[in-house]
Amino acid sequence: MSSPAAAGGDHSDTAIHEAYPLLPVASGGDHGDISVREADPLLPASNDEDIVVGAMGKHWEPADEKEILASQERGAGMPSLLYRTFRVKGMLINLYRLLTLIRVMLIILFFTWRLEHRDSDSMWLWWISIIGDFWFGLTWLLNQITKFKPRRCVPKLSKLREQFDLSDGISNLPILDVFITTVDPVNEPMLYTMNSVLSILATDYPAEKYATYFSDDGGSLIHYEGLLETAKFAALWVPFCRKHCVEPRAPENYFGRNVRPYTGNTPNEFIDDHRRMRVEYEELKARLDGLSAAIVKRSETFNSANTKEGRVNATWMADGTQWPGTWIEQSKGHRKENHPAIFKVMLNQPSNDPELGMTASSDHPLDLSAVDVRLPTLVYLARDKRPGYGHQKKEGAMNMQLRVSALLSNAPFIINFDCDHYINNSQAFRAAMCFMLDPRDGRDTAFVQFPQRFDDVDPTDRYCNHNRMFFDATLLGLNGIQGPSFVGTGCMFRRVALYGADPPRWRPDDAKAKVLHMPTIFGKSTTFINSLPAAANQERTTASPATLDEAATAELAGVMTGPYEDGTQWGNDVGWVYNIATEDVVTGFRLHRSGWRSRYCAMEPDAFRGTAPINLTERLYQILRWSGGSLEMFFSRFCPLLAGRRLHPMQRIAYINMTIYPLSSFFMVVYDLYPVMWLVHGQFYIQRPFQTFALFVAVVVATMELIGMVEIKWAGLTLLDWFRNEQFYIIGTTGVYPTAMLHILLRSLGLKGVSFKVTAKKLTGGARERFAELYDDVQWVPLLVPTVVVMAVNVVSIGVAAGKAIAGGGLSAPQVAWAATGLLFNVWMLLLLYPFAFGIMGRWSKRPYILFALLAAAVAATASVYVTLARFV
Repeated sequence: MSSPAAAGGDHSDTAIHEAYPLLPVASGGDHGDISVREADPLLPASNDEDIVVGAMGKHWEPADEKEILASQERGAGMPSLLYRTFRVKGMLINLYRLLTLIRVMLIILFFTWRLEHRDSDSMWLWWISIIGDFWFGLTWLLNQITKFKPRRCVPKLSKLREQFDLSDGISNLPILDVFITTVDPVNEPMLYTMNSVLSILATDYPAEKYATYFSDDGGSLIHYEGLLETAKFAALWVPFCRKHCVEPRAPENYFGRNVRPYTGNTPNEFIDDHRRMRVEYEELKARLDGLSAAIVKRSETFNSANTKEGRVNATWMADGTQWPGTWIEQSKGHRKENHPAIFKVMLNQPSNDPELGMTASSDHPLDLSAVDVRLPTLVYLARDKRPGYGHQKKEGAMNMQLRVSALLSNAPFIINFDCDHYINNSQAFRAAMCFMLDPRDGRDTAFVQFPQRFDDVDPTDRYCNHNRMFFDATLLGLNGIQGPSFVGTGCMFRRVALYGADPPRWRPDDAKAKVLHMPTIFGKSTTFINSLPAAANQERTTASPATLDEAATAELAGVMTGPYEDGTQWGNDVGWVYNIATEDVVTGFRLHRSGWRSRYCAMEPDAFRGTAPINLTERLYQILRWSGGSLEMFFSRFCPLLAGRRLHPMQRIAYINMTIYPLSSFFMVVYDLYPVMWLVHGQFYIQRPFQTFALFVAVVVATMELIGMVEIKWAGLTLLDWFRNEQFYIIGTTGVYPTAMLHILLRSLGLKGVSFKVTAKKLTGGARERFAELYDDVQWVPLLVPTVVVMAVNVVSIGVAAGKAIAGGGLSAPQVAWAATGLLFNVWMLLLLYPFAFGIMGRWSKRPYILFALLAAAVAATASVYVTLARFV
């Protein structure tokens, strides 16, 4: 279950020196001093601009010189600008726009020519191709024009420290609430979840300024006791991270990395501390691994001792009381969908003043006498579940966290995490604050979205998990308009924006925000409604200690129930949106529709990292959920066409394109099956004259690919990133998107629709196991069938073409040109679909030559059959 470095790794001083090349070699018992230190990219620098320009590369230039100059002219007493904006250099972006214009003109000429030459061997196919070409041209243009003004926004962490971190160690940063959600310790392995919690507790943000709310939607005792163990381990791990400035601060990932420059201030103590900390972490993992068996054994002991009549097989806590949540042997009132609310404070709110730790001793393995050992607040939550209520999965859990946190810390800012994501860059919270607190448009910013990055994806990213074209090109384009869409995790929100408040620039001067006194919107909790005005105060830097008396506990339990939301706007105009598979995109759209802005923040190192499915079936289910949810959004009241004037026109176009893209599958499937024309006796033309048609197609496609090359240039991507994006677009349109369209059709008929499976995560172990999921035996599901058919049609078509050439004794020059064009299309389609072919091969895909041998054999067999049949016809 552990990583190669954390399981049976070398704990010797030599191994640690190899991992930390800048550590001095120990001489005797003295570890010496570091003579050369590598600059820490996370620490404040004396000149932000130098680092920013270097990070942007040669294709980007500053776009905010006037704002910087105006800020300098206002004088030292005014707030500093907290982020820089960069644009693509004029020559490159103008070339990008020019090529787009040229391609639009070519498409217009192409359509004009085709309408003037209505000559085809099948007019009904001709009309389908005309409509399809128009559709693809339109959606391509909608996608392109939203990327005409890409912007990179880079936080100025040193300016944030100058403005909010005081010389006496006190910070004026605003308070923050952190949400993390989980459901199932099997599909969401607890080791990932607890590492996520540890990275949050250890992040570089004042401990008294943030609270973490852990939502366990399954109500399982193993999560509760795992969190208890994690909180105990955090008392050592968090000070260790602060003392030695380690990155990342998730121990599984920290110990699993091979080379890390040392950037702390106590190198003489590091080797011993590192060794002890690693031993402590191994012990934590052993305890977490043994929790399930320990809970079962303990429960059996208590149940056997209970001789009362009518006893049940309960699940017991360590203190000898019955667990109120889900039992191992589920019973009435103790099932996943039927149990009471659970609220437990794991770590209390720390004091506002630093607390130094103890010196090393037998009971305290680390010397923490110069380290602040305070831990941020940690709260365990399991919401009330009752039969007959739609609990709305993840979005329902986060809305519950929104209400509970309002009654406790009530921070003006919130950041959410999936349980398999961890903080990879401890400055991430501060980076997001740079955008929220910036004097220019910070108060109009509803959320700051970070890109999703993943560990344990195979080196070639076979299934396009990184999705770089979206995160590093499309979202940069949106960043130059009204801002990126919300993508589900790793996003900081302004609380009042989630409550439905209007942004200040759209808020009437003589009216209060609509979030103040409306029980029909927010529910009947007076305490919650009274908390709303304070939630809008971003200058609030301290959280009022919550008094958890009997009345407060009852109030908390009340807002954690399903019936609390009855008759309110929760899940509609308040909080995260319900009843749509892509609740993240819809929630972000609702905020943009109200006039709020958002910002996109990509950092080095990455702010957050997580896990992604590298099994083909799981990946396709993930794409199905996204595409089905996108179509649901378009055909709902959240359709971008229905939004008001507060939504920027280009932002509206971006959302339209984000919601209609699955409709392309109808035309793409028809195009994919065009090779069946090889089965027709003689020659078959979609468009005549064919040579002119083929030339037009070649030029239009070539200009699109050329534009793609320019795009990956300014986005800092590779040809492989671009090609993987092309491949999975084809794979999606052939098999997944048609299923998404079926889902919408069923929903429109009042039926349930297609069930969207939640992606399961698996623990990775050693080097051999890390990519084992990539080669698992394929899970055959109906979702795979259409793409298999498309592949088969293209393979058979190549074989028939070869058979025709053999049986006919050769081809004339026009026939060769026609055949070459068709075969080029066939081969190109197979090249785009080869990741899918590898996926359905399962363990055999470890030997790629097998695939090519099978394809060659299939083509040869088809040609032989055709030649044989031709002799008898």
